[in-house]
Parts: sequence; C-alpha cells; structure tokens
Amino acid sequence: MDETQEPSLGLGPTPSAGGAGEYKVLARKYRPSDFSGLIGQEALVRTLSNAFATGRIAHAFMLTGVRGVGKTTTARIIARALNCIGPDGKRTEPTIQPCGVCDPCIAIAESRHVDVQEMDAASRTGIDDVREIIEGVRYAPASARYKVYIIDEVHMLSKQAFNGLLKTLEEPPPHVKFVFATTEIRKVPVTVLSRCQRFDLRRIETGELVAHLQSIAQKENVKIEDAALALVARAAEGSVRDALSLLDQAIAHGEDGTITADTIRGMLGLADRGRVLDLFEKVMGGEIAEALAQLNELYDRGADPMAVMQDLLETVHFLTRIKVAPAAEGFFDGGSGEARRAADMAGMLSVPSLTRAWSLLLKGLFEVRDAARPVAACEMALIRLAYAADLPPTDKLVRDLLEGGAAPAPRAPSPSPSGGGARAQIAGEPRSAAMPAPQAAAQSAPTLRSLEDLAALAQAKGAPVLKVHIENDMHLVGIEPGRLEFRPSARAPKSLAADLGQKLKDWTGTRWVVSVAREGGELTLAEQKKAAKAARHERVLQEPLVRAVMDRFPGAEIVAVRDVVLEDVAAPLPEKDED
Repeated sequence: MDETQEPSLGLGPTPSAGGAGEYKVLARKYRPSDFSGLIGQEALVRTLSNAFATGRIAHAFMLTGVRGVGKTTTARIIARALNCIGPDGKRTEPTIQPCGVCDPCIAIAESRHVDVQEMDAASRTGIDDVREIIEGVRYAPASARYKVYIIDEVHMLSKQAFNGLLKTLEEPPPHVKFVFATTEIRKVPVTVLSRCQRFDLRRIETGELVAHLQSIAQKENVKIEDAALALVARAAEGSVRDALSLLDQAIAHGEDGTITADTIRGMLGLADRGRVLDLFEKVMGGEIAEALAQLNELYDRGADPMAVMQDLLETVHFLTRIKVAPAAEGFFDGGSGEARRAADMAGMLSVPSLTRAWSLLLKGLFEVRDAARPVAACEMALIRLAYAADLPPTDKLVRDLLEGGAAPAPRAPSPSPSGGGARAQIAGEPRSAAMPAPQAAAQSAPTLRSLEDLAALAQAKGAPVLKVHIENDMHLVGIEPGRLEFRPSARAPKSLAADLGQKLKDWTGTRWVVSVAREGGELTLAEQKKAAKAARHERVLQEPLVRAVMDRFPGAEIVAVRDVVLEDVAAPLPEKDED
C-alpha cells in the first residue's frame, strides 16, 4: 500500500520527493495533511471550519505559538484548503477537507507550487523582499485558485518592511491570501495585527501528546513503555515536533528492544523522580552530607545538573500547588507512590518555606547554567537551601524587630538571693504574686542616670530599634528620676520623645516627662565612642615603637587597637629541677 494511502486520523505521511529508500524523520513523515490531524487546536479548527463552510474566509491569518505546535503546518493546510480541486479535479470552491491527492495538494505539500510562496523572514528581512511581494500580488495566479504568501517568523521583518506591507495587507486583491507565523507575537506591530485574523496555537497537553506518540509508535512497530512516552512528552514541553524528534532519537537509542523509562532518562540526562524527591527531602531536612552524596551519585549515573535543578523546581512547584489546591496534579503522576509521598511532604512544609526554596533554587538554576562546573554550582545551591530551610520567614523577622519593645514572653523565675531587684526586672523576671503591684514596681524600678543606662534598659527590654536611636540620635541635656531632656539629631524620628516617654512608663511603672531641647546637649553615645576611639588611636600612634614602624613603612595605617593580656609573661617561670 502506498504511503500516502496509509489510514490514520489525518496523520498520514506526506509524499516524499526523494527515492523510495530515503529515510524521513518522524516529524516530517507524520506531519498532518489536513485539519483533522491537528491535535490540541480545536478552537482554530472550529473557527476555520465555520469560515470555510460559510465563505467568510479572511484575507490574512496570523498564527502564533511556541515552537513545534504546528504553525507552518497549519499555514500549508490553509493553502491546500484554499486551492484543492478534489481527486477528480472538478472542485471549484475552497474546502476544509483537502483531498491530499490532487496536483495542487501534492505540490503545496512538497513546497513547489508556483502560486504558494513561502518566505523565511529571518533571512529576508528588508523592504526589498517585501517589495517583491507587493509587485507579485498584482498578477493573477498561474494555475491555482488563490495566490498564498506564507511568511514564517514574520516578527523578524524590519520596520520599513512592515510599513511597506501595510497597504497591500489591508486591501489585497481578491485572489491573494496571506498567512503569517511567529513565535514572538509581541514584536509584530499592532498595525499589522489589526489587519489579520489571529490564532493562538496552544501547547499540547501531556496526556494528549502521549496518546499521539503511542499511535505513531504503533505505526512504526516500536515497543515503548508508557512511562517512557510520558518522559518524552514532558521533555517536549507541549511541542509536537520536539516530541517526535525525541521519539526518533529514542528509537535509535533503544535499538531492537523495548524502550524503557530508564532508557529515556539515560538519553536525556534526567534523574529518577523518586530520587529527586529523596534529594529534596534530605536538603529540606538539613541532611546536607547525604544530599550531596546523592547528587554526586545522580551525576555519576548521567543526570545533568541543570536537569536536577529543574526537577527540584518542579518538585517545589508541585508541593506548593498541593498546599493551596490539594487536588492539583503536575510533576508527579496522580496515582503514583511519589505523588503520595509528595502530598505527605507538602503537609509538613509551610508555604513561606516553599516559596523561599523556590527563590533559592531559581537563583541556583541560573548559576548552574552559567557556571564553568555546573555540578559544583548545583552543590552550592543545595547547601544554601539546606542552611536556609529552617530560618523563620522574613516578614516574621521584620515584625519581631519592629515590635521589639513589646513585653517578652514570661519565663520561669530563677531563685535569687537578693529577691529580684532591678536586674531581675530588666531581664524579664515575672513580678512576685505576693507583692502588691505599686510596691513591686517601686522596688524593681531601675535607676537611670545616663544615656548608657537608657540604652542598657532598652536592650534588656528587647527594643533594639529604640536602643539604636538612643545611641545615635539623642544629645543628653539633663536626666533625673521621672524627667529627661535631650536634643534630637536631624535624623531622629519626630515621635522619639513620645515613644521614649511611653516606654519608660511601661518599664519603670512611673510617669516620665520627656522634653526636647532646641540646643545644647552632650555628644551622642555613638559620637562619644567615635571620639574615644580616635583619641586611643592617637595615643597609640605616639608610642615610640609604633611611630618607628609607621616611619619605616610609609602609607601604613592603624586598623584596630586591641588590649593584650600578658598573663603568661607576668607568671613566674617554673623552677628548674636540679637533678
């Protein structure tokens, strides 16, 4: 039986111009010859079927979608449908079901019809190339019903070429049709899009693509496991052409035996999904040594570090979807053991930890892609994720910092010979239940005589932000029990005095009057420390030995001054044994 008569759902091989023994790759051999063979594009088929049936055929079509979903194939099918004359040569109107055996259908399939011109805009981008089209549309078709211009990757045309095409595209002669194809629709000017009927060809779902690959494997008498087909379909990412190219490669890779999932993993450098789940579990559990060992094992068995990072990202995405939508499916097959394990793992992880894992892995993915040694970059990404897995969420850290003045959680009182006092109160010790509240507050109120005491109290009460303002933004004018006056720095918040008065009342149990002065005041604590440090440096610089070193090494500077305890030097030497 002739190849072109092989029964199929529109998936029959197109005739070959070469000899009978010429091998044709699956992507070309099973290219659809009519609309019934287009899988996953029901909206496009329905619209065009109705348009052809009612005679409302547009003069220009814009086909867009990712690679390998059938843009060029659809353009050729439209050209066939417009010019098919039927097996007997008597058809006078366009048809949605081209016969595939008449001369126009065969010539268009073989890209040799004089009235159907295909142009690659990637290599012919200029106004001169478009001018040829503008000149050609004036003439009637030589033998076909319509002149059809198919321009692939139309977004590559220059601005001048697009502008030159506008008038012809808006009002073409009745015998001319345009079909454009592009993978980057956003680069096509709106003025061009408004003159075309647009169709968005979607990615093919994994299940639908697996069924398509199964039918082709049966036609080719190839034994391949369903799990292997699923791996091929997922690796194709919705592209039929990519899926057929991978299937072609798998057939050659598997030789005569049954093609298994392990064969596909070895061919594509993929890691087993169960092993990837094990790896993620160890990383999130902090078992970094075991995780690195497992990564190296996967790498030694042929897994690509880039593929491992992508699988980890898919795992995090799947777990997050399970958290927000328990019935969601994706990376793991719904009924598999890995899917059940993933669901259990999702119950133990929070959404903030998963989103943080996603961010870290995504950053690691780009590092692995650009690294000289991808496996080393992959290891560093896993180490970073393992050490960040048990950190609290960032928003909680910020909230704790901003709310640092709130009373700390009570803790069990520790026995003290002095019965408590100021130190116990600052440390957050609970007030004695037997002591009346006013008396307890009076006895436990700390004595505040300086800014250092204020800063120490703020530190002890868990108010680090207020402590920073006390040290950097307050010029002390005067302080006494119940009264504080200071001059704020230019950077101090306007509410510093009110906030400090309220905190002092809460911490000491007495009312404080905190006033702001316009001038005067001591240096801030930060300025005092800086001045003391500078004086200490200057004092050390005047030491004769240091001065000699500085003179001997011009350009040298003192980085830090540290006190050294010379206990060993001062200690007496051990007595020598006379024996």
